[in-house]
Parts: sequence; C-alpha cells; structure tokens
Amino acid sequence: MKLSRRTLLATTTAAAAAAAAAAPAHAASGRAAGEGGGRTPRTGFEQLAADGYALLDGQRVGVVTNPTGVTRDVRHIVDVMHADDRVDLIAVFGPEHGFRGTAQAGGSEGRHDDPATGLPVYDTYLKSGRALADVFTASGVDTVVFDIQDVGARFYTYIWTLFDCMEAARLAGKRFVVLDRPNPVTGRAALGPVLHEEFATFVGRQPISQAHGMTVAELARLFNGEFLSAPVPLETVRMAGWRRSDFFDASGLPWVPPSPNMPTPDTALVYPGTCLFEGTNLSEGRGTTRPFELLGAEGVDGRWAAGANALGLAGVRFREAYFAPTFSKFQGRTVGGVQLHVHDREAFDPVRTGIGLLVTAKRSWSGFAWRADHWIDKLTGSTRVRTMIDAGADTDEVVGGWQEELAAFRRMRREYLLYR
Repeated sequence: MKLSRRTLLATTTAAAAAAAAAAPAHAASGRAAGEGGGRTPRTGFEQLAADGYALLDGQRVGVVTNPTGVTRDVRHIVDVMHADDRVDLIAVFGPEHGFRGTAQAGGSEGRHDDPATGLPVYDTYLKSGRALADVFTASGVDTVVFDIQDVGARFYTYIWTLFDCMEAARLAGKRFVVLDRPNPVTGRAALGPVLHEEFATFVGRQPISQAHGMTVAELARLFNGEFLSAPVPLETVRMAGWRRSDFFDASGLPWVPPSPNMPTPDTALVYPGTCLFEGTNLSEGRGTTRPFELLGAEGVDGRWAAGANALGLAGVRFREAYFAPTFSKFQGRTVGGVQLHVHDREAFDPVRTGIGLLVTAKRSWSGFAWRADHWIDKLTGSTRVRTMIDAGADTDEVVGGWQEELAAFRRMRREYLLYR
C-alpha cells in the first residue's frame, strides 16, 4: 500500500498520542469527558487524539488557537491534525496576537493562508456576535474547537475570545468543543472583586472574579450555563490526572508564552494582581525581561519597597529595583520601583498583593496617578478599588469590600468545576 505524507504522519501521531494518553475521551453534549488516572496530567488534546479523534468524526473542523496549542513535544495541534487523515480540518481562527503569535498586544495577524499548512486563517480579534458568527459561517466549518492556554485572570482576553466564539457558534448553528489545559496558577480558589456588569469590556465580559481559579473547560461550562443568551451545543474534553492544587510545572508541559508579555509561569503567578498597574501612570514592567514582576516610575525610590514589605503580605517580598523599559511606559528611561519575589507560591495571594502595592505606591510617591480614562475600573470591575484607595483605605479595607460578591461567585462556580 502506498502511504501519503498525511497518512504516514497520521500513523506516527496516533502512536505518539496513544503512548501519552491511553484513556478514551468521549464527551457527551455539555458534559465533561476524559477520565483517567496517573499523576502526569494529559491535556484535552492528548485525550482527543488518544481516542482517535472520534469526537470530530464526520465533521468539518475549525480550530481557535494560538502558539500555546502545542503537544508535549512542542508540535502545534493544527500541524498535527492537518497531517492526520482522520480529521477534516478546514480552517483556523486566530485571536489577539494571532494564530502563530506574530502580533504584539492590541494586534492580530488578519485574514491570510497559513504558510505551513495552506489552511485559511480567519481573524477573530475584536469580533463578536453576528460579525464573528458570519466568520464561522463563511469558513464552512461544522464544529469549532477551542484550544488556548489561559493564565487564570479575568482580564486576560483569551477567555473572552472563548466566550465570544461560543456565542458566535450558537448564532451560526455550529457545534463547540473545548480541549482543556491546566490553569497554571492552580484552580484552588477564586480571588478578588467580581466584575459589575456596567463595566463589561473585552478585559471582562461577564461577572466573574479577578482570579477565577478555573480551567477553560470549566469556564466554558459556566458561560454556557449562566451567561450566554442561549446555550451552544457544547462538548468538553477534560484533562486526565490534573488536580486543582497543581501549578503549571506539575503538568510536565512546555511553557509557550500565551502572549509576548507572559514569558514564564512566574509571570502568570503575579499577573492577576500586578496587571492592575496598567491602570496607573507606573510601568507594569512591559519592555523588560520581567513584565508584571517589575513595577516603577521616574521619581520612585526605596520607600515603596519598604512600605510594601511592611505590609507582611504572605509568600512575597519586595526588592527596591531600577530598570529602563525598552518599550511602553518610560521607554528608554531609568525608573525606580520594586521587583516582586514570590518565595511561597502556596501562600501567595496575587490580588491582595496587587492592592497592597497600589496602596503603598500612592502613599510613598507623590506622583502616583490613575490613568485618565479610569482603566483601573475596567480591570477591577467597578469604581470601588479606585475610590477606596483615593479615600485612604488600607489593604484590608479594600479587600474586605468585595467579600460578599466573591462568596456569591464561588457558590455559582462550584457547580461547573470538573476536578478535585
């Protein structure tokens, strides 16, 4: 028998996937699948491949993904599926930063044909509702598959790409499949303020907490059950072997930066708190090798680090630091500030830490200011954090202000969790 390149690659892929994940992974509509044992977690894609892509049988498939959609041996799932005759992959949908990741923050790759596979790549960035539904319709797909690594924060836009794609798939009459991946900062707890609906933007479409403590499959179930205008035909392929207490290094997976300023899992650990500095006139460390771990501005000195350390925040210490961003705020200028050093990630609370840093920055530096557009309100989900800090509230008072709404979200969230 003569073997085509696709058939040969399919055989190799199937063997590798079977070795990595022996358990089948069917998922009933709207329910999870992929049960399995072992302590090396297997992603939803690994489970799907081990089951011979049965979930996609007879379907024309499009994949919403970016550079994080990789196998354990760092092949992209689009390349793998394109080479496999068992999958009728006909389209790719690229989010912010693009499918292959060539665009910086606030950019995308536009409509083009992928040079590696020849597949049409459609741009989803800043599209939602009927406009995005029309993209799915034009692509000719029957099933939309989502596989993107999240980082666990409400304002990280890929979860809202997920939400928008689910709503658009419903409008277009398409089936929706989510392939799960780990929450890199664990799924132990939801933390921080809950978005108020009048502050909904692309950095927060729906009322979830600032650090949601969920995987993308769990979020998809939550969105479908609570927030979509009507449910989409949803199927999820859960991971095998993942526990809510697992940090990313427990997965054994390669870390591929989900966006240019998320270079390491350490960045993801602090991001749910220090991203709040995007809403201020201080640098959040963009343009350095430690974005979101370095914070500062011209005129800031060692008093900020001293004040932050005096808070006694669990699991973290602060070092007086000086740096010169290569782009973004203070490009090419030396600024003073702090570097976060997380020494106990189990105890570390990124949201409380972010609030503590805002409080002490305002108290220790006379030049502190919020962005004129009050972007901080979009990030925190209401005016409360900004107005309380301006009124002189301390860290505990600000954190205490959201506990009732957070408790309500935690109760809602519980129904949609897939892992222990």
